[in-house]
Amino acid sequence: MADKVELLIVGGGKMGEALVGGLLASGRSPRAMCVVEPISARRDELSGRYGVAVADETAASSGAILATKPDVTPAVAAQVAAAGTDRVLSIAAGVTLATLGAAVGPTVPIVRAMPNTPALVSQGAAAICGNDRATEADLRWATEVLGAVGSVVRVQEHLMDAVTGLSGSGPAYVFLVAEAMIEAGVLVGLSRPVATELTSQTLLGAATLLAQGRSPAELRADVTSPGGTTAAGLRELERHGVRTAFAAAVEAAAFRSGELGAA
Repeated sequence: MADKVELLIVGGGKMGEALVGGLLASGRSPRAMCVVEPISARRDELSGRYGVAVADETAASSGAILATKPDVTPAVAAQVAAAGTDRVLSIAAGVTLATLGAAVGPTVPIVRAMPNTPALVSQGAAAICGNDRATEADLRWATEVLGAVGSVVRVQEHLMDAVTGLSGSGPAYVFLVAEAMIEAGVLVGLSRPVATELTSQTLLGAATLLAQGRSPAELRADVTSPGGTTAAGLRELERHGVRTAFAAAVEAAAFRSGELGAA
């Protein structure tokens, strides 16, 4: 590990592994990466599965990704800076640029990101922001890394709590909707396996249509005939305040993210 590593991924958990897999699938050479993972069995697993170098300690790097738990991220950031790195990308929830800057020092460019769990299947949504030292090149680098497992947008740091409330926590909202739809299908007579398959494919198909760029309002109108079945169902959702419930959920999650970041 004497030479500088092109890309150091600190943390071999699910998100760290997702990044490794996504980067390899996008054409990154396994020789360009090194994963830092303290658990020996996990090191062997990652090395055997992906053919990347795996170590038990940090090393000098052109870029370091911090894929560690938020409570240990500042200490890990300090270790990475001490080993020598050109820039840092943190995907730890709630760890601010100020906290990271205090750990790595005033000269290191830092990019903070909020990804979400669909990155595990290369369908993630992430938002990024940079500190004062982060240049356009640093932000492009972070976008390229995270873009290997999904889409990436840029925001100001004060909006990261909002991102957490919307897309960071968002998969859980969708899973709750899926649970509710399955239960409703069973209620009206479908078997649970059939209701599960129909719900899963309906959500996947609807998301695919939405990703093509048309507005959700237009897509909803396409399947809502006047006086028809969909209109009847939507009327009930509106009557039970589904929009208000989602707004309250995103707001509550964003507020809690702010509380955790300030702790």
